[in-house]
Amino acid sequence: MTRLLSVQNLSVGFGRGQALKPVVHGVSFELSAGETLAIVGESGSGKSVTALSINRLIDYGGGRITGGRIDFSLPDGRTVDLASLDAASMERIRGPEIGMIFQEPMTSLNPVVTIGKQIEEVFRLQGKDGAQARAETLRALDRIRIPDAARRLGYYPHQLSGGMLQRVMIAMALAASPRLLIADEPTTALDVSVQAQIMALLTELQRETGTGLIFITHDLGLVAGIADRMLVMQSGQVVEQGTANQILDRPAHAYTQHLLKAVPHFANGRAVRDDSPRGQPDGDAACLTVEGLTVRFPATAGLMRRSIGAIHAVESVDFDIRPGETLAVVGESGSGKSTTARALLGLVRPTRGTFQAHTGFGTETQKPMQMVFQNPYASLNPRLNVESLLAEPVLAAGRRLDHEIRARMTSLLTRVGLPAESLTRYPHEFSGGQRQRLCIARALMLDPTILVLDEAVSALDVSVQARVLDLLIDLQREHRLAYLFVSHDMAVVERIAHRVAVLYAGQIVEIGDAGSVLSNPQHPYTKKLIAAVPTMERRQQSFALNTDAVPTLLRPNGFEPPPSLWTDVGEDHRVRIDAVATS
Repeated sequence: MTRLLSVQNLSVGFGRGQALKPVVHGVSFELSAGETLAIVGESGSGKSVTALSINRLIDYGGGRITGGRIDFSLPDGRTVDLASLDAASMERIRGPEIGMIFQEPMTSLNPVVTIGKQIEEVFRLQGKDGAQARAETLRALDRIRIPDAARRLGYYPHQLSGGMLQRVMIAMALAASPRLLIADEPTTALDVSVQAQIMALLTELQRETGTGLIFITHDLGLVAGIADRMLVMQSGQVVEQGTANQILDRPAHAYTQHLLKAVPHFANGRAVRDDSPRGQPDGDAACLTVEGLTVRFPATAGLMRRSIGAIHAVESVDFDIRPGETLAVVGESGSGKSTTARALLGLVRPTRGTFQAHTGFGTETQKPMQMVFQNPYASLNPRLNVESLLAEPVLAAGRRLDHEIRARMTSLLTRVGLPAESLTRYPHEFSGGQRQRLCIARALMLDPTILVLDEAVSALDVSVQARVLDLLIDLQREHRLAYLFVSHDMAVVERIAHRVAVLYAGQIVEIGDAGSVLSNPQHPYTKKLIAAVPTMERRQQSFALNTDAVPTLLRPNGFEPPPSLWTDVGEDHRVRIDAVATS
C-alpha cells in the first residue's frame, strides 16, 4: 500500500521557555492509504495531542511541536513535513487533504448557523458558487444516510440528536474529500446501534475513497472490529504498536495488558453469575415504585409556535426497585431513558403517573433520591472548592454546617478514594475519574437510599470506569443502596445490573433478570441492541448499514398508530405525536 503519513520522533509541549511542559515524547508510526490505525490509551496519554499535532491545530491550543517530523504525501507525489510548514501552507492542506472529526459535535458546530450553511461553507472555500455549494451539501448529507436531507439543511444543531450531529461532522470532514481522516473519540457518547451505524458509515466511505483513518478511542471492543493496526500510548509515549490481532491476542507490554484486563467484556448474559460481587437485593419490599409514568412535551410549529400536539417522551412506564438492587434502563438515544430518570427527581414534570420512594427517613434533611450525571466536568461548579461543593446539598436541605457534617465530608472523600485534603482543592485539579468520585460523594451527603446514575461512567476510560464501578458495587453492598442505572453500554450493564428494563419510543418493551434479558432477549428491539454491541469476542465483526432494520420495530408492545401520528427525530427514530393538543 502507498504510504500516506510518517510520524518520526514527534515531541509536543505546552508553554514557553522554562515553563515548557512536554506531554508527547518521541512518537513514531506510519499510515498507508486505505488503512485504519487505532490509537488507544487512558486520558492524558497524549492521544488527542498527537492527532491535533498532525493537522497543526495544536498551535491554536497553547501547544507547539518541539521535535520530530510529520511527513505527509501529497497527491502530486511530493512529501512535505507538516511540522515545519507555515500557517498559510497548512491552511491549504487542512481540510482538502486532512479532515478531522471531533469528539463532541455540539461544541464543534456553530449553534446559531444551520447545518446546511456550515457544510456549504466548505464547498464555497473550494470555489463553488451558491447553487453548486448547496447541491454538493445535499449530496453530502445523502451520502451519510441522513433521511430527508433536503428538509434538514435548515436545521440548527440543537434540533438534531447526537448521532445525527456526528454524521454532520463526518459530512463536513469528508466534504473536501481528504486523503487522511482523523476521528477523535467520535462514538464515545453514542448508543450501540447508532455507534454501529457511524462505524459502518466510516468503513463504507473509507472503502469507496481509499482514505487513511486514524481512529482515537478508549473502547477496545470497538477497535477489535475496525482497526488494521494499533498504537498504545501511556504518559505521552508509545509503549506498544503492531497489528490489531497481535496486540489484542498477545499484548507484550504490562500497560496494554492492564487496559485489556479492565475492558468490561460483554458475554450476552453469561457473565451475570450468582457469585457476582454485586450481592443480592434485600427482601421483597420495594423502596421505589413507579406506576404509569408518562411525560409529554408540547409540540409546536410555524413562526407563531402554534401548538400541534404533544411529543410522547415516556408513555405508561411501570417498574420498582428493591433495596440493594440495580435496575439498568437501556435503549437508544431518544428512547426516554434520561427523561424517565429526570422525572423521578422532579427535573422534568410528569404528565401523569405516580412514583413513591418508601424510605422511612426520620428527618426532612435526608432525601431519599439523589442523581449522578454523565459529565463530571459539567456537574461541578469550577468556582467552588470541594468543601463548598459537598456542602451545597446540605445547605439546600436547610441544614447548617457543623462538626458532624464536616466529619461526614472527610469520611465520604476517604470512602470514594480521595484524600481528606481534597476539601481545599478545585474541580480542575482532579482527573475525570476523580471528579466522578466527587459527584458520587456529593450525592451521598444526604444519606439517600436511591441513586439515579445517568450514564455515570460512559465518558470514563476503561480502567477508571472499572474502578468507579467497583466503588458503586461496594457502596451498594455497604449501604443497601438502590440504583437506577441509565446506560447504553451493555458490558457495563452486564457487570452491575440485577435487572434490566429496555426502553423504546418511551415504553418498556422488555424487563426482567439481567442474565435472562441479555442472554435470551425476547423482543426484536432488544435482540437488535445486543447484536449491535462491539466486543472483543466478536473480532473483526463487519459493521453493515441496514436502513430497514430499525423502522420495523416502531410499534412497541403491538401498538399500531396511524402513520400520520409519527414524526422523525433522527437515526430513523420516530416519536408519536398526539393529533389533538394536550395541556
